[in-house]
Amino acid sequence: MNAVAQLSAGISALILIAVFPFEAFLIHRPEVQRFLGIEPNGIRNVHLWSFCIGARNALAGVGTLAGLWMVNFGDESTGVTVVVVTSIYMLLASLFMGIADALGYWLPRGGSVRGTIASAVLPAVALIAIAVG
Repeated sequence: MNAVAQLSAGISALILIAVFPFEAFLIHRPEVQRFLGIEPNGIRNVHLWSFCIGARNALAGVGTLAGLWMVNFGDESTGVTVVVVTSIYMLLASLFMGIADALGYWLPRGGSVRGTIASAVLPAVALIAIAVG
């Protein structure tokens, strides 16, 4: 696996892990709501889901880092497989965030555009770099 793929997947994993506390524990704070691009109405009603999404994303990040460790220090082919699977998860999760916005589930509508693009680019770059590398 080339350096571009590893760097893209690794940065994406670290971002998911770093955002987890915001989604899981700090979503009630106005500055976190602004950062995540969500409106504050009904936060208590969605905290369960934000916690679960944050945890799933953190697990995908940890899985990606484990895969990168395997690529460099263990069974490379298994590590590449793990990184491909977690990168596909990250990319599809990003795309579904955009679909949810398009369906009107994101409030305010259009609020996911920045996050959708930002969270899709690095996994897409990693997958392309793996495919051509």
